[in-house]
Amino acid sequence: MTQWIIAIIMAWGAVALGDVAQAETRELPVEEIASGVFVHIGQTALMTAENEGAIANVGFVIGSDAVAVIDTGGSVREGRALLAAIRARSSKPIRYVINTHAHPDHIFGNAAFQVDDARFVGAKNLSRAIAVRGPHYIEAFRRLMGAELIDEVRLVSPSLVVEDHLSLDLGGRTLTLKAWSTAHSDCDLTVTDDQSGTLFAGDLVFLRHIPVMDGSLRGWIADIAALATITAARVVPGHGPVSPWPLALTDERRYLDTLAHDVRGLIKAGKPIAEAAGAAGSERGKWELFDDYNARNATAAFSEMEWE
Repeated sequence: MTQWIIAIIMAWGAVALGDVAQAETRELPVEEIASGVFVHIGQTALMTAENEGAIANVGFVIGSDAVAVIDTGGSVREGRALLAAIRARSSKPIRYVINTHAHPDHIFGNAAFQVDDARFVGAKNLSRAIAVRGPHYIEAFRRLMGAELIDEVRLVSPSLVVEDHLSLDLGGRTLTLKAWSTAHSDCDLTVTDDQSGTLFAGDLVFLRHIPVMDGSLRGWIADIAALATITAARVVPGHGPVSPWPLALTDERRYLDTLAHDVRGLIKAGKPIAEAAGAAGSERGKWELFDDYNARNATAAFSEMEWE
């Protein structure tokens, strides 16, 4: 009887270990949207323990010699799953890990990519943003998502900084990077795969998910005009589906223009900032997570525009 119990326990243990190994090595589902260009579309949701922070779009591009990763996800667990998806498709070294900005859903997976002597790449203000905000992000999301997911997060600053434009060679394939003025954030970066005409826009572009402002509304509206001039066939937004370019800017432009118009109207009428939350109310129903972010956007816009 004792030997039978031990055998059962050992069998259970083997199954449990197998489950853990599978969880550690699972592949993040990705779609090849153009030859050698792969994308995982994140959930339209807030970051939680249940979704492991996997709410942003992440991807990778495979060249003849090397791989570049564009954003790493909202947890190291998601980052490892993205790494497994890459390894299932290529054994080439990961040469570059590009962060489009400093928000947790885009950088918390970085530690999974401290391999192959990969160089981390970001816009000129990214290091400062990570240093100033990173510890707060970790503390806040440890409370929200739990220590198991967040304690292994590492704040990895870029070793290759983009001041304006930068080209990266993957072997027969060039990525063109551009740093932007303050818009969605103060460290926005876009990545264009010249071969396929694919633009990774980070959170400068939102589709279906309401745009989230952590920079400058006026700057974002100005940058949209410049963004639209980028030659590309399709865009991978920071959140939302892969879409034709530049048609994908239509809804975001309308939302930001509406928000600016409504906020300026409140200011002109002498209304207090407490009334700003109702700005862009006509956009409700056109965006997912509207009630989670619109009031915050409007209040920030009011503070920015009050003295213009």
